Amino acid sequence: MLELFARHGGFDLQLKASGDLDVDQHHTVEDIGIVLGQAVRQALGSKKGINRAGYFVMPMDETLALASIDLSGRPYLALKAPLRARFVGDLQTELLEDFFQAFASAAGANVHLKIAYGRSSHHQVEALFKAFARALRYACSRDRRLRRQLPSTKGLL
Repeated sequence: MLELFARHGGFDLQLKASGDLDVDQHHTVEDIGIVLGQAVRQALGSKKGINRAGYFVMPMDETLALASIDLSGRPYLALKAPLRARFVGDLQTELLEDFFQAFASAAGANVHLKIAYGRSSHHQVEALFKAFARALRYACSRDRRLRRQLPSTKGLL
């Protein structure tokens, strides 16, 4: 799923993680979300000139996933992903919330994700990561017209 994230978001990503996988995936998945959020926050620097917010609606076969992100500095996660399968590949689907919550907190972002419908849990998770990546890609993108200002009427993010 992180490979999908990197490709669809246009992000350079190299990841080497080790953890207590002999126990379970929880801490490793959560830690990856934290580090990814920290990397995005650090890469954006002052946030001058970024679009700040982005959204994407991702169709994938019988599935439709939606993602909306605001790099506001205020972390929040809203996730509606009623998945039937406990695993997609070797990923425990219950850990999706932990991953995205960790990302939102570390990045200082509002992250809203929803699987509108779909039959295959694999397609649902894949579409969710693709939508997340493309929404984040737009939110992080710089707008030449805004290059000298923060995307906020308050003057801070």
